[in-house]
Formats: sequence, C-alpha cells, structure tokens
Amino acid sequence: MCRTHYVSITMLHTDQLPAKQKGYYTMDLDLLRKKRGFICDMDGVIYHGNQLLPGAQAFVEWLKKESKKFLFLTNSSEKSPRELQEKLGRLGIKVEATHFYTSALATASFLASQRPNGSAYVIGEAGLINALYEADFSMNEINPDYVVVGEGRSYNYEKIERAVRLVRNGAKLIGANPDLTDKLGKDFAPATGALIAPIELASGTKAYFVGKPNPVMMRHGRKLLGCEREKPAIVGDRMDTDIIAGIHSDIDTVLVLSGVTSEEDLKHFAYHPRYVLSGVGDIPG
Repeated sequence: MCRTHYVSITMLHTDQLPAKQKGYYTMDLDLLRKKRGFICDMDGVIYHGNQLLPGAQAFVEWLKKESKKFLFLTNSSEKSPRELQEKLGRLGIKVEATHFYTSALATASFLASQRPNGSAYVIGEAGLINALYEADFSMNEINPDYVVVGEGRSYNYEKIERAVRLVRNGAKLIGANPDLTDKLGKDFAPATGALIAPIELASGTKAYFVGKPNPVMMRHGRKLLGCEREKPAIVGDRMDTDIIAGIHSDIDTVLVLSGVTSEEDLKHFAYHPRYVLSGVGDIPG
C-alpha cells in the first residue's frame, strides 16, 4: 500500500501547511524509492565542507544495495572525479570515480565540441584546467579562443584585468557554472557567478554558463547514468540550479533542506520541486 508523506524539516501533516502550499509537499516516497536512477548534487546534499551530512552514508549504501544507477553531478569545478572520490572516501563513503561528473568536465566537453583543439585563458583551479587539457585544449594568455572562469582562490585583480582585455579583443566568455554563492558551514562564499560578474560588466559581454541548470550538463549526466528510458530523479539543495535543471529535463525533483535553499525560500520561486525532504536520509526510509 502506498504511503503519502508530507516532509520538510520535520514531518508535517496537511493541516499544518498553508493551503496554497499543500500541493508542493504532497509526495509518495514509495514511487521515488522505485526509481532506477538518481542524479545527486554533493555539497549541501552529501556533505558541508569536510563534514558528512546526517543520513548521507545510509543513502549511498541504500543506492548500492538496491543496485540503483547513481551519478554525483556537481557544479563545482575545483576538483577532479578522483579527488571527489578520495574526499568521500575520507568521509567514509566508498564509490568509484566513474560516479562523478563535474561542471569542469561538462565545460571542457562543450568547448571541445565547439572548437576542437582550441585554447583558453582560465581563472580557476586544477580540476578545471586539467579537464581542458584532457579535452585537447591549450592554455593561452595572449589570444585565446575562450576566457573560462570557475570558482577558486586564485582570483585576483590582475587576472580580472587580463580577462577583460582578452574578452574585449574577441575571446568568448565562459562560466563553469552560474552559482552566485557556495555554502561554507553556516557561512557563504562567492562562487563562479559572482566572480565572473566584474568581467561581464567591464567587458560589456554576457557569459555563457555550462553547469546546471544548463541542459548541456544534464544531457551529459543522463547519458553517463545510462537511465534514459526510465527517467531518473535529481536530488539537490538549490532551487536555482538543481531543481530548475530537473524541471527543464522533465524528471522528478527532490529538494533537500540541508543546504542552500531553506523552507522559507520556497515562496520566492515560481516553480516547485516534486519532493521536499529534510535530507537524503529520508529517501531510503
């Protein structure tokens, strides 16, 4: 028999929810648990920084035990799949590197399809630079085809100045993802969308962002997941990237309130997720 749950930070009953919001929280978790595939964000879903979130380990063990297909699809461009695999390993979760796909890989794949053997000036970390090298791109500070920006701590005024000059001279401006902030514990830090903004303003050019919610990244992720015939579900903590990406891709969406988007934030969006859960630990039951 199917059970209908009303889930947010605590278990709620329909008479505790505003009438206009009841439809947003009504969900049949049995149907979600029957999904063959899951696309999962990482930061704010599985961990915060170097701290594993409650229920994350049980969720991943459930995915493996039930032989679910799963892919960690992250907008972070800093780390390679191997580094992400090692990070989860240190937190007590063992998965293969093939279960990870980053905005750095999506950006490199997209640019390689647009301009094979191209060149780029990169403001970002090793994960982004190495992904471009592996896609047969070269690094170029003089006349690159692209200026590519990801998150990282190597950002400074000199690099902004150079990027603006290169874009004004004809290089195309690319952002690995549109995220404005990253959550660091209880605090927030500027992310790619915020870091690239001065370059957009000074060059008079709008960047093209490859990461979620761009369908380009979602198509790559679904292809890697190998779950095309039966639609997977996407699990994330951000309405503006994870949830809207799922809506654009016509797959079920699961918002977990363990990251950026809070329950209070939901009223500010014109769209809503299919499921709202306190964390991924609610999925196995």
